[in-house]
Parts: sequence; structure tokens; C-alpha cells
Amino acid sequence: MQFLLIAYDGTDTGAFERRMRVRPEHLDKIAVLKKKGEFLLGGAILDDKGQMIGSMIVYEFPDRASLDRRLKEEPYVTNGVWQKIEIMPYRLAKIE
Repeated sequence: MQFLLIAYDGTDTGAFERRMRVRPEHLDKIAVLKKKGEFLLGGAILDDKGQMIGSMIVYEFPDRASLDRRLKEEPYVTNGVWQKIEIMPYRLAKIE
């Protein structure tokens, strides 16, 4: 089952620095998920100035509970980068 995650960073003065500090660990975890087929696509949400303010990710997991367990290990969650998270069931269009 696929899930769309939209997550927004905090808006405090240290939010961007916190994201950048945690980013290498986040990308390392995403690389592992990519190899397992659990990360389908994603990237940073940008503001009008091109600065990262959040993330969009499409995951593939058997069910929502599996995704929730995975997110408990997500560096952007455990380090307080993402402050608002929305998750919805999703279906990636298969266009040949």
C-alpha cells in the first residue's frame, strides 16, 4: 500500500539549522528504504526563496501500522525537524 507524507518543518529560528544538522542521517535512512522498495519518491518542499521548509515522500508499506513504526525511527521525527505531518493513502499513477 502506498502512502503520501507531507511534513512541514518548525518555524522557530533554529528550524533550518536543525534540518541541515539532521539531513545526512535522514538521507542515509532514505537510501536504505529506497533499496528495500519502501521509498518510492520524495524531496524537499521549498518556500518562495527556495529554502527547504518541509518534505514530501511517497512510501510503500504493507499497511499504515508498518509506516508508523518506520516513522518512529525517522531522524526528522526523532530530532524535531518535522512539526506537522499529514499522511494519506496514495496510488502512484502507472503511465507507460
